[in-house]
Amino acid sequence: MNRNYINPPHLSNEKSLKTLVENRTVYNLNHCELNLFETYKASELVPLKFNDLVVTSMLRGKKVMHLFDDPGFEYLPGETVVIPSNVEMKIDFPEATKNNPTQCLALAIDQQKIAQTLDFLNERYPKEGNKQFWHLDYQNYYFYNNVELASTINKLIKECMSTSLTKDVLADLTLQELLIRIIQTQTTKSIDDGLYANPNSPITQVLEYIRLNLRENISLKNLSDISCMSTTSFYRFFKRELGMSPIEFVINEKMRCAKKLLKNPSIQINEVCHLSGFEDSNYFIRLFKKHEGITPKQYQLLYVN
Repeated sequence: MNRNYINPPHLSNEKSLKTLVENRTVYNLNHCELNLFETYKASELVPLKFNDLVVTSMLRGKKVMHLFDDPGFEYLPGETVVIPSNVEMKIDFPEATKNNPTQCLALAIDQQKIAQTLDFLNERYPKEGNKQFWHLDYQNYYFYNNVELASTINKLIKECMSTSLTKDVLADLTLQELLIRIIQTQTTKSIDDGLYANPNSPITQVLEYIRLNLRENISLKNLSDISCMSTTSFYRFFKRELGMSPIEFVINEKMRCAKKLLKNPSIQINEVCHLSGFEDSNYFIRLFKKHEGITPKQYQLLYVN
């Protein structure tokens, strides 16, 4: 899946910098705090911790993040990390210089606001299946931004930096949307990683059917029948769970299959098209380029070279 980038705010004026490592600019609202961090000097194992849950997104440059007992990982623009309250992260800045700074946002969200939002969702929009609830998955803390998540974060940055009298109200609404987008993105990543296996959820059988029948003509009616729901109810359920329509998910699965096949340098593009469930190679090439930014052949050559 392609990373979707957040529009970075302007860098701080050089005269206003208090430090070259994690220079911090803060915007406070009623239920959240937007922190913009900029680093202009290579550094290692810089500690950072928040009292609230924090949503971080890279805007410029590269970091290496050390979290929990997991191995350190590269953290790049187009990616988001969600960190529970009072968890210390340690950060390397291997490439940061005056001419190549890093910039990262860290949005600390009030715990009460999170609890209120989750209670509201579970009461008004309960999930299908036994013992299924809206919740943040703290094991699934690192993921690429999708279009919806990036758009919501952009909107929240704008509200936090606004001078409008209504910015707190608008930010509260956007915080609710952000939490929903994060949960949906986490669910999608669990599916992509093969870690979503909940027998109590109607979505489980649907996912298995899609993956086993990518070369078939999968319709919304097929999928709603498998879930034992009406077409309308199933569509609403699926989009609420994953933030995308069932057909969008089918296309994403076909793209994932195609990318896997393209890692074989000897396979032909027409064969990839057929095996990943597309009938028309021209349509497949156009769609692949829209999703990945390059043609299938260019993608294949990346793995040859």
